[in-house]
Amino acid sequence: MASITALTTAQIAALPTATIAGLPTATIAALSTAQIAALTTAQIVALSSSQTAALNTADIQALGSAAVAALGTTQIVGLTTSDVLAFTTTQLSRLSTAALNAITTAELAAMSTAQIASFTSTQIAALTTDRLAGLTTSQIQALGTAQVRALTTAQIANLTTTEVQALTTAEIAALTSAQVNALTTAEAAALTSTQAP
Repeated sequence: MASITALTTAQIAALPTATIAGLPTATIAALSTAQIAALTTAQIVALSSSQTAALNTADIQALGSAAVAALGTTQIVGLTTSDVLAFTTTQLSRLSTAALNAITTAELAAMSTAQIASFTSTQIAALTTDRLAGLTTSQIQALGTAQVRALTTAQIANLTTTEVQALTTAEIAALTSAQVNALTTAEAAALTSTQAP
């Protein structure tokens, strides 16, 4: 372990992916934040869930855009809730839709409104209905109109009545006719007079 942790960031980046994949979790945990930040996208993809579990919040925040975009479901599943919540808004917007859906419903619900607002329209449209239904009313209100317009009709139909009531008038006004038609009877009944399209 001492020999690996003594490597420069350039040397870490030059290691074969098989070498990175074979490192014990204790070695991954012993790497400096700078060394973690130096990992290439191929090396990031090679990390197992137990290896990513060894990362700390500073390591997560040090990952560049390309490294975050390379994170797959295997790596996300290995992260602790603290690690997931440590993602910056810029990093979250770089996650693939598969990686985003690997974040648990509880972890999504624990995110700040700024973190939720950082999701792209493509990411929002790809959220599974259970993950979207798990968002808090504050998080729903934090969505921009472009994100609300990106919701699929299946997602709209699976919103809770509380979430529907949390939609701002601007978000309601952004709904397409297909989205409005996807509202269930209970959802439509939950709309207040100021919300009704």
